[in-house]
Amino acid sequence: MRWTETLASGLLEVAPDAIVVSDGYGEIAFANAAARDMFGADDLVGQSVNVLVPPANPPMAERVRAYLGVAQPDKRVGQPLRAVRRDGTLFSAEITLSVVEGHIFAVLHDLGGQSGADRARSLLASIVQSSHDAIVSTDLDGLVLSWNPGAERLYGYTAGEVLGRSKDLIIPPSRRADEAEIRTIVAAGGRVDPYRTLRQRADGTVFTVSMLVSPLTAPDGRTIGVTTTTRDISERERAEAQMQAVIDAGPDALIGVDESNRVALVNSQAERLFGYPRYDLLDLPVRQLLPDGAVADGWSGPAARHRDGTLVPVDITRSVLRTDEGMIELAGIRDVTDRIAARAEQERLRAEAERQMDEVRQQRTQRLESLGQLAGGVAHDFNNLLAVILNYAEFIVEDGAGTPFAEDAKQILRAGQRGSDLTHQLLAFARREVIRPVPLDVNRVIAEVEQMLTRSIGEHIELSTTLADGLPSVVADPGQLEQVLVNLAVNARDAMPEGGRLTVDTGTVAVDDEHSMTRDGFKPGLYVRLRVSDTGTGMPRDVQDKAFEPFFTTKPSGAGTGLGLATVYGIVVQAGGTVRLYSEPGLGTTITILLPATDAAPLTAGDSPCADLPGGTGQTVLVAEDEEALREVTTRILGRGGYTVLAASDGADALEVAAAHEGPIDLLLSDVVMPGMLGRVLAERLRLARPDTRVLFMSGYAQPVLTSNGILDPGVHLVEKPFTGADLLAAVAEQLTA
Repeated sequence: MRWTETLASGLLEVAPDAIVVSDGYGEIAFANAAARDMFGADDLVGQSVNVLVPPANPPMAERVRAYLGVAQPDKRVGQPLRAVRRDGTLFSAEITLSVVEGHIFAVLHDLGGQSGADRARSLLASIVQSSHDAIVSTDLDGLVLSWNPGAERLYGYTAGEVLGRSKDLIIPPSRRADEAEIRTIVAAGGRVDPYRTLRQRADGTVFTVSMLVSPLTAPDGRTIGVTTTTRDISERERAEAQMQAVIDAGPDALIGVDESNRVALVNSQAERLFGYPRYDLLDLPVRQLLPDGAVADGWSGPAARHRDGTLVPVDITRSVLRTDEGMIELAGIRDVTDRIAARAEQERLRAEAERQMDEVRQQRTQRLESLGQLAGGVAHDFNNLLAVILNYAEFIVEDGAGTPFAEDAKQILRAGQRGSDLTHQLLAFARREVIRPVPLDVNRVIAEVEQMLTRSIGEHIELSTTLADGLPSVVADPGQLEQVLVNLAVNARDAMPEGGRLTVDTGTVAVDDEHSMTRDGFKPGLYVRLRVSDTGTGMPRDVQDKAFEPFFTTKPSGAGTGLGLATVYGIVVQAGGTVRLYSEPGLGTTITILLPATDAAPLTAGDSPCADLPGGTGQTVLVAEDEEALREVTTRILGRGGYTVLAASDGADALEVAAAHEGPIDLLLSDVVMPGMLGRVLAERLRLARPDTRVLFMSGYAQPVLTSNGILDPGVHLVEKPFTGADLLAAVAEQLTA
């Protein structure tokens, strides 16, 4: 063994190449004669390898330790090294490293004495040897001329196993024809772009590689072979396949556009959206697919072009992907055809729903209008009957005072008054009631009736009011507004038999052109809101739909007339407002009333004084009434009141009576609706002959002398049926003394 070691040491000492052996700490254990000559030092042994390189370089001892720290260090061949001699001279060297029994053997070649071409070739050879890519040279027949360590690692063959053999050894049979064609192209001076192909290892494994082809030339410039640089991209290809699977699984089309604005990446949804197969999409100019988009703003156009020329509506989102090959702009493209169709269908359904709601509202309005006309007609006839009943009962009470008949007549009067109240409610619903609107402070009206409301609802129900400050006025009949509050309170009371809370609050609502109320014909502007809420039983939908219809009630027979909410509806609509109902079974009901606001100051309590009026003193009154019983009772009231009465059965009769009367006629008291001639026409003709005659109309259905909003025309005076004797005499006296 000692002889063998001596022999090995002697051979290293006389080797022509510089050999330096160092241990794991970077300390030089051996340096042969060539090494000592190269560095100009005889005492290298025992020194650190750091003395072999310039001080500015990273410490070489650390690199030695790092190299030894690798579990299975590769042999490093032809590595360039910048070295320094003992005298400080710098020179270039080439170093090959290997590990033997925990020591690093370094073989160094001084490149300083080589020619430039030799140094270039030496450097090129060093690069080839150290490359991780497989670099293989063949002659034009495909025989292997060179085989670097990268090729050994990639294919599994050593250089000795392949040098001089055909390169077909590493080419799958399916690709050998392609390889021969490439050699032919290179031999003819042609250019071959980098491409992907398949190669085969020593164990038979076929894998994907990226191939770069370049000609191998002789010193005289002739092409004598082919050099290929090959890189295993099978892992990258698998990663790309996985990425492709991921992007293919996305719901939207995806394209990637390179820096030249050409398609570099697509998914299967893009194939379906644009109608091209994947291989046709790749490298297409993006403007061919998105014609309306401009590259400057990200080609985010509103439409994509299908292969057949059809424009497809799309939404586009963009992001940027940076790759080794450059920047890729990714565009997620969603076909919104279905969404647009769905939106159109939703709009159609919404419009249809609105149309149906409008139809329902119109039908309800028409139904209520028809019921109103019916109610108005009934009220007209009924008022005539009540006027007769009430006044004859009053005659009995007056003439038979102290007798049993007088007490019976008082019961008739009370029943007749309830009938009169009922007809007034019918007329209010039908919006045929004569109203005397004035500017009102809604808060003041609520305050004035609050005590009455408390008595009406009972002690088991708590009344709460929340009144907004600075509330503008409304124009309404004060008596009717009080009636609205009483009706709503009574309805709420009946919905809370076990007790609860009744809340009355006020506020304002501004209606603009976009407000939903404008669809119901409301003009934009400011409205005063009166809201009445209870915590009662609430109403189901079918009850809500009929709540404002006259005579509709859910109460037991005899417990209600069904006119409470109908009256509210008629009064509010006649005042130019609207009523909204919201109710939930078990939770309660809210009635919201909106009335147009006005700038006019509200009427104060002293603005309408009631003065005592004198009785008749023989003034002549012409009575025109087609109902005989009512004509007789009216004549009797006026006669008992001190007036001279002329009676006529209709308009024509009244004109004849007036023509035959030689004295003055101080007042015409005429029914409004009579056969043959309306009261207004009678009044106009009579005053042509007797311009000083004053006119007072009487009616239980005064629409012919009313404007559309229920207000008497200017100069028109009316006493409403059914009237009592006191009501009639007061109206006549007021007209005669006005």
